[in-house]
Amino acid sequence: MANKTQVEATEAPQFYLEEEHHPEGSTMLGFWIYLMSDCLIFAVLFATHGVLGRNYAAGPSPADLFDLPLVAINTAMLLFSSITYGFAMLQMERNAKMETIFWLGVTAVFGLAFLGLELYEFYHLILEGAGPTRSAFLSSFFTLVGTHGLHVTFGIIWIVTMMVQVKMHGLIPENRRRLMCLSMFWHFLDVIWIGVFSFVYLIGAIG
Repeated sequence: MANKTQVEATEAPQFYLEEEHHPEGSTMLGFWIYLMSDCLIFAVLFATHGVLGRNYAAGPSPADLFDLPLVAINTAMLLFSSITYGFAMLQMERNAKMETIFWLGVTAVFGLAFLGLELYEFYHLILEGAGPTRSAFLSSFFTLVGTHGLHVTFGIIWIVTMMVQVKMHGLIPENRRRLMCLSMFWHFLDVIWIGVFSFVYLIGAIG
């Protein structure tokens, strides 16, 4: 009888399997889905600006407002940050912890420079009476550029968080996966900004 009970206990069904709870593939797929949803948001904002971008309400036009050399410097800050993040990923592949943290910090500095110049531009536009309520053109401009700036702000917070995580726990698989997702997010913001610089600033000022 005891042997029979022991056999039944051994053959009892297992109601769960011990396996990895959060597989890496699902994280990357989920993050790609998030980026696609962000693409839709920016597509709507670009389309809105395309429709409203010439509605000045007898106010200033892009040629009157935009300081293209300043915007070019701002663009360079964000593009340099993309390069330095690439250096961080190369150091991650070499398993160089402190070098990875260093290049993440450099990336954050370039990101902060970008935000500082953008806020400087917004401040002077508002001082000149060209705030977001002045015309439909300015409403769409502030919304599009401001939304991108908000994404950059969250990206910088994420970078600083990852610097702390790598400092505390090293380049463990979880941190490598997070850095890969952050890499996609940061480069995505660069691509969006190239569209903003070309479509909003260059075409707006020239047209």
